[in-house]
Amino acid sequence: MLEQELFELLSGTSDAAFALTDLFEICSWNKGAETLFGYSAVEALKKNCQSLLQGRGVLGIQAWGHDSGVGDSAAKHLDIPDFDLDVKIRSGRRIWVNVSTLLFENSRNRRRLIIHFARDITVRKKNEELLHKMMDISRQLASLPDVVSGPTPISPLSEREKNILRFFSSGKNAAQIARNLEITPQTLRNHLHHINQKLRTHNRLEAVTHATQRKLL
Repeated sequence: MLEQELFELLSGTSDAAFALTDLFEICSWNKGAETLFGYSAVEALKKNCQSLLQGRGVLGIQAWGHDSGVGDSAAKHLDIPDFDLDVKIRSGRRIWVNVSTLLFENSRNRRRLIIHFARDITVRKKNEELLHKMMDISRQLASLPDVVSGPTPISPLSEREKNILRFFSSGKNAAQIARNLEITPQTLRNHLHHINQKLRTHNRLEAVTHATQRKLL
């Protein structure tokens, strides 16, 4: 496949998709990228990706550069796992995106390109932050004496159900938990339904909070 064929293929994807040279210069920018990041293709092409989007990983480390994880893995032809990134869009607002990567090498000139696909996960990140805050509060309450005075009896949770709540309390999302437990999303939803029935709660946040206060986790 030639580069132009690749770019035409990327233009038809619904996700934001863009291609970088090994110098991290943007050489392809589809409609999805225009919608997500706010920059037109004219504004983005030939720009350094780090300068344009100011990407920062979860530890605050810049995303694109020769000393970055992406740059190092691309240079060594290693697989690059999906990663979450905090980026600055054209409006000046910062959003979280999940980025997956494909390495492409032109069969004619051997030029290597880094292809990124990005999806907005800002809402998911905010929910995870809220869950962490609620869990911190719950742990503080659970450490106080007699915080739960004479709780109503509940049906015992199975070890699988406790593990699911522990995963949620650590900040993992449903898809990650299903993969870790090697179960389907529907099976995970069934477990959550049974957990809520046993704890007399209405959602996973309440369930984790109640389970922590009861010292079940």
